[in-house]
Amino acid sequence: MTNCHCDLPAGRQGQAPRNDGYTFMDFAHLTIKKFHAGLLAGEFRALDVIQQFFRYIDERDVEIGAYLTLLRDEAGRQAEEVDIAIAKGEKIGMLAGVPFAIKDNMLIAGGRTTAGSKILENYTATYDATVIKKLRRAGAVFLGKTNQDEFAMGSSTENSAYQKTRNPADVTRVPGGSSGGSAASVAAHMALGALGSDTGGSIRQPAAFCGVVGLKPTYGAVSRNGLIAMASSLDQIGPFAKTVEDAATIFSVIAGRDDYDATSVDHAYGDELLNPDLAKIKNLTVGIPSEYFVDGLEPEVRKGVEIAIEKIKSLGLKVKPISLPHSKYALSCYYIIMPAEVSSNLARFDGIRFSPVEGVTRDGSNLLEIYKKSKSKGFGAEAKRRIVLGTFVLSSGYYDAYYAKAQKVRALIKKDFDEAFKEVDVMLTPTTPTRAFKFGEKTADPLAMYLSDVLTIPANLAGLPALSLPVINETNKHKPTELPVGFQLIGKHFHEADILGLGQFYERL
Repeated sequence: MTNCHCDLPAGRQGQAPRNDGYTFMDFAHLTIKKFHAGLLAGEFRALDVIQQFFRYIDERDVEIGAYLTLLRDEAGRQAEEVDIAIAKGEKIGMLAGVPFAIKDNMLIAGGRTTAGSKILENYTATYDATVIKKLRRAGAVFLGKTNQDEFAMGSSTENSAYQKTRNPADVTRVPGGSSGGSAASVAAHMALGALGSDTGGSIRQPAAFCGVVGLKPTYGAVSRNGLIAMASSLDQIGPFAKTVEDAATIFSVIAGRDDYDATSVDHAYGDELLNPDLAKIKNLTVGIPSEYFVDGLEPEVRKGVEIAIEKIKSLGLKVKPISLPHSKYALSCYYIIMPAEVSSNLARFDGIRFSPVEGVTRDGSNLLEIYKKSKSKGFGAEAKRRIVLGTFVLSSGYYDAYYAKAQKVRALIKKDFDEAFKEVDVMLTPTTPTRAFKFGEKTADPLAMYLSDVLTIPANLAGLPALSLPVINETNKHKPTELPVGFQLIGKHFHEADILGLGQFYERL
């Protein structure tokens, strides 16, 4: 399904306008936790809820454009299985029957997977990604695949080869990227949870722009098997949700070692992920890196993050200033390492092995000609830009000058975090330098677009867990259409429990 985009009047938050007398559930206030409680109490059946979600998506997504493909038949079967299990008196988990949206760079067997690119327009996945297998076992329901920047390259979802996704808070603005479709699906109440991938901020930045929660786990905490790779040393799958508690629930299911991903780690998180200890949280020391509050930070973002800091202080935590001196080089470092890995990972897409590119004929063509035609027509401008840049920095004579040096800087950035974490337990920063920007505002200037991720990239380079959550204040409580502001909590390696625990108590203040 490729959505058309028509200018239709939006309904009330969490509801869509209808003329047939049908009333939707109150999706705006429905969370995973509330859904689970209602399911167990017999207030509704999973199948009924899923059918309502599809009706709502059919109307709401015409305006938002979050989904590329809907999985109606599969979702119906999954929901029926949950209802049957409940009828039999079987115990079900927290994610059973929960409607999920999945970024279109994760494989679901038998389904179309495009990674937002024309070069994979006709590709059908032959197996489930490991995270999909885990969600299946937990009873989750997959509503569909969401729009994204091509091969996860972008900060606005404007680089998708298929359609625009609009920010539910203001449809004239971008939802962020590259996981813009997943963030928008949760923010527009068209899913209760979603998966995205984060290479330089692609979960946290759209979460901040759309006003939802987004978690980038520690590198290695979640298997990347079945994720179409962008930059393998940076990519990480993580959840979107309406609350930190829901994000923790999703993460607890998808985390863990996988034989099909040699970088994954079997870390025992324990009960503290889902049952944080307030006494322990209050003993955390929160560091505020001065380098993240630089010129160019939008005044509304600065003010919002300062409000979040004051709320954290009111919880009784100690807050202290820290320094990460090499973080100012993170963006430059990232845009050498990432394109180098992109040029390697995208070399496999030739228009032959995975999916023929429409409009490219093979008659009378030699192999080189097929490659040239397929890649030229199949890849978009941003993908081509990063492939060329990556090939250049890896080329003879330039490898040591650029790529090798960038890896040394990456080590220094990681060392800064290691040293700072000797003094603090968690770091608090803005997620993005600005709020959501207008469509077309940065497309003509790639550097301006790249700067959207300047505050999220360091955590990827260091492999650290980071959580973006919306700033809560009296203004946005009473004005839900006001542009959201997000702030970021960064934790030590495999200390997701610290940032998720602190985030949960922040939400309850």
